[in-house]
Amino acid sequence: VQLVESGGGLVQAGGSLRLSCTVHIFNNEAYTIGWFRQAPGKEREGLSCISLSDGSTFYPTSMKDRFTISTDNSGNKVYLQMDRLESEDTATYFCGAANWPVEPGLCTTAYHLWNFWGQGTQVTVSS
Repeated sequence: VQLVESGGGLVQAGGSLRLSCTVHIFNNEAYTIGWFRQAPGKEREGLSCISLSDGSTFYPTSMKDRFTISTDNSGNKVYLQMDRLESEDTATYFCGAANWPVEPGLCTTAYHLWNFWGQGTQVTVSS
C-alpha cells in the first residue's frame, strides 16, 4: 500500500482546505483510510476514518463540525475537507491505511493497528 498526501499549505483563519490522500493498494485486502495530524510537541490526533469497502465513516466528536472525509468513485483518493480553520489546526497531516473495519478506537488512539502511512502534508493557519 502506498499513500501520498497533498493539498496542504498556508491559509488564513476561517478559511478552508481540502487535503487529498492518493491510495495505491497492491493486494486484495480491505482497508480503512484515516486522517491524522500532529503538531510540534503534541500527540498525534485522529481526525476521521473511512472504509474503502463500504464507505462507513467515523469522526471524533470534536472533529464532526468542521472536517468531512470522502472518497472519489474509484476509491483511489480520500479527501479531508477542512472548514473554518483555526490557528490550532496548524500541524502536519497524515493519512494512514489499516486492515481493520472502521471503529472508534481505530480512528482515534489505536495507532499500532495502522499498517501504512504517507509522508505528511503541512497545514499552517495564520491568525
